[in-house]
Amino acid sequence: MTQEFHKEAIQHPIFQLIGEASDELGVDSYVIGGYVRDYFLNRKTPKDIDIVAVGSGIQLAKAVAKKLKGRPDISVFKNFGTAMIKHKDLELEFVGARKESYHRDSRKPIVEDGTLEDDQNRRDFTINAMALALNKANFGQLLDPFDGLADLDREIIRTPLEPGITYSDDPLRMMRAIRFASQLHFTIELKSLQAISENQERIKIVSGERIVDELNKILLSEKPSVGLSLMHKTGLLPIILPELTALQGIEEIEGQRHKDNFWHTLEVVDNISETTDNLWLRWAALLHDIGKAPTKKFHKKIGWTFHAHEFVGSKMVYKLFKRLRMPLNEKMKFVQKMVLMSSRPIVLAEDHVTDSAVRRLVFDAGDHVDDLMTLCEADITTKNPKKQRRYKNNFQIVRQKIVEVEERDHVRNFQPPVSGEEIMKTFNLKPSKEIGIIKEAIKEAILEGEIPNEYEAAYQFMLEKGKKLNLKVQSE
Repeated sequence: MTQEFHKEAIQHPIFQLIGEASDELGVDSYVIGGYVRDYFLNRKTPKDIDIVAVGSGIQLAKAVAKKLKGRPDISVFKNFGTAMIKHKDLELEFVGARKESYHRDSRKPIVEDGTLEDDQNRRDFTINAMALALNKANFGQLLDPFDGLADLDREIIRTPLEPGITYSDDPLRMMRAIRFASQLHFTIELKSLQAISENQERIKIVSGERIVDELNKILLSEKPSVGLSLMHKTGLLPIILPELTALQGIEEIEGQRHKDNFWHTLEVVDNISETTDNLWLRWAALLHDIGKAPTKKFHKKIGWTFHAHEFVGSKMVYKLFKRLRMPLNEKMKFVQKMVLMSSRPIVLAEDHVTDSAVRRLVFDAGDHVDDLMTLCEADITTKNPKKQRRYKNNFQIVRQKIVEVEERDHVRNFQPPVSGEEIMKTFNLKPSKEIGIIKEAIKEAILEGEIPNEYEAAYQFMLEKGKKLNLKVQSE
């Protein structure tokens, strides 16, 4: 085992304090996992730090808490043998070294006390199994039994033990391998990649929440297509997101072909990732075309069509979110809205941009009109430079029109200037369909540019509409 020392990695006073508490208790302690990996990668080290004690992690956490000033928050989880201390901007998780064994139908291990070596054996990847000693006698010593440091240099994702066992025991590790490959731009070792393909069905025992947590991290990586392609290659993607893989393939009838909407989608996700870190906008990019598989039809006269794919896709978003136990709240509604409206600016960019069409776009998209434009710009994947330039120029015109129309007409999230109560009072009406008809007519007149978005114009329009409906103005 290497005798390298890296004291500079653990200069923060907290590590020395943990070492002192460990010496007093007579236990060995180590910092392990992501903190060590990211230090050697010259990445910003995480604020959540894993500490392993060869003994009781809870006892060590309590001893450390006593030494810290300001009575830090300490949470003890006896069932898991872990404890967490929140101190300033750090989150320290303490656990006793352990060895694990698994039942076939569960990713919850049977845990026993173990040595540091046992604990390193149970880690997911060699690059996450490196540990730095914290006791005074060997402070800063690197314990790297699986050559994780060499794997960092080679940019390889490799499991400490036989990969088939590692992935079968805890199938979430398959997603984690792909996520690290996507985040770090590393390559998954071939043997390991094959083991993921062989164990793909095991992902079904993992909860939707855990899978989505890894999926979100893949989507938030610099180039999400790296991870998504690996999920596709290993057979995980058809199990987790069948709506997406259903888009794959190019069909040709009578010499007419359509593009491969799966690979197009991955391009769109990469494009949007260059301009936004908004996770839910990236989800919208991933799902914007899922309605194309169920709506695909061939017509002899016009070729391939995907009529109403945006509407169908927005409905599919709900089922997908529910299945994966994703939030069925405003975040989901945002993704649905983006999918539903994903073609609207594209149609505007192809046609002559009228003020009324832009007003309707701004009215329907509301606060999300800028996000919608970002999605549509990412949807330009043509390799024809002339077409690409034309689309980009047209989208700039649409964006400029949005600014002009919004400044003049204020239709984003607007409410008609005349309220339902005022309509009732003016015509002495009880709640009735006429009120809805008049309100809708005022809204349409503003969006069409027939009247400005102002009270006086709307009031006069209301009187005219009421007259057509044979309503009498209530005299004062």
